[in-house]
Amino acid sequence: MSELAYKRTNVYEVADEKLMKDIFDYAEGYKKFLDEGKTEREVCAYVVEAAKAQGYVPFKFGQKLKKGDKVYYNNRGKNLYLIKIGNADVAEDGIRIIASHIDSPRIDLKQVPLYEAENIALAKTHYYGGIRKYQWTAIPLALHGTVAKKDGSVLNVKIGEDETDPVFYISDLLPHLAAKQSVKPLGEAIEGEGLNIWFGNIPYVGADNEKDKTVKENVLKILNEKYGLVEADFLSAELSLVPAFKAKDVGLDRALIGAYGHDDRVCSYPAYTALFDETSNEHTVMVVLADKEEIGSEGTTGMQCAVFTDLIDAIACSFGVSSAAIRANSKCLSADVNAAYDPNFPEVTEKLNSAYVSCGAGITKFTGARGKSGSSDADAEYIGFLRKLFDDNGVIWQTGELGKVDVGGGGTVAKYIAKMNIDTIDIGVAVVSMHAPYEVVSKADVYEEYLAFRAFIK
Repeated sequence: MSELAYKRTNVYEVADEKLMKDIFDYAEGYKKFLDEGKTEREVCAYVVEAAKAQGYVPFKFGQKLKKGDKVYYNNRGKNLYLIKIGNADVAEDGIRIIASHIDSPRIDLKQVPLYEAENIALAKTHYYGGIRKYQWTAIPLALHGTVAKKDGSVLNVKIGEDETDPVFYISDLLPHLAAKQSVKPLGEAIEGEGLNIWFGNIPYVGADNEKDKTVKENVLKILNEKYGLVEADFLSAELSLVPAFKAKDVGLDRALIGAYGHDDRVCSYPAYTALFDETSNEHTVMVVLADKEEIGSEGTTGMQCAVFTDLIDAIACSFGVSSAAIRANSKCLSADVNAAYDPNFPEVTEKLNSAYVSCGAGITKFTGARGKSGSSDADAEYIGFLRKLFDDNGVIWQTGELGKVDVGGGGTVAKYIAKMNIDTIDIGVAVVSMHAPYEVVSKADVYEEYLAFRAFIK
């Protein structure tokens, strides 16, 4: 990267034939990962299988770790920790931590979802994370999730992804009848309680050919016959509607990837693949795939849960050293996306300090809103350390911020890790249309993020 922070390098302008091949080959694995993991549960299951193939074994609290160990801790199937114990003194060297999140904005079914209106079976929803509600209407949706039944059995659900599957739908007004809706502010045109899912239209017909039954009953009949579900099972279910789109190349030159869930799986995939691919064993490394970031990192599977520090304590206990010493000497990359400069909407960004598509991994010193509210604001010394690290390893990188100062803002998991006395900074891929059902990133940026993580681990 140039010594002038505003002089960015477009990866595609400088890439030789080998780098181009590496970028495009890596993107194919990433696209498969996106299609297989559209919820945090699916990502966890996918990565656990990959970890097992790399020799990682489950960790249980109370077990003593030793140098060379490779373990994973699967927290409730929605939050995953991958740990490789290095050769260096963990008290003096600390842990190299890469923390990303694997939840994405979506539409969740309520616990009592099913109802009928004018011969249409519908389901009530509650959206998850920061969405623009109008973007989720009139697109094909797939139903993903888990049902925990009273008998203790757990059923995984995925409907709408196979070519022969039905999909689900949220209706919107036709333009001919939308005069009043069209003059409303964009954020008010579709209300949260209006995001109701179309589930069915055929009334139930029993063996006695009675036709006075409801469409809702027919939907429940199908759910019972195919999945053994009854209506009360929705009470203990986590069922979500996600876009039924597949990850696809965007543009004639195939430089970009369009998909649901780039935020933040575009950082999660490079994080765990960098860990698996980097053979250096000097540092102890922890890769965190967190849940609940989109709603403040709350709960038992979010980054604020004590399991993060519990695992550091377990490492400290294994080697008879101070947990505080480990944390004080640790370094973390909070791997989360940033908003890409979009030439269609230049008014919301400040050009000198925006992240640009295809200009490499993006370091974000601070996030937050307006006056840096809610940001950890990384130290200059830590940025200096990373500048040298990335430059010495040939990583193409850039800086960025989340829009103009008074326009808006956002947060990441960085502040929760920084509170533990761990040097932390945000680094991620620039995303176009972040939080939309179909986001866009550059293949080059995904690969440079992977190279940045490998350099950090090495």
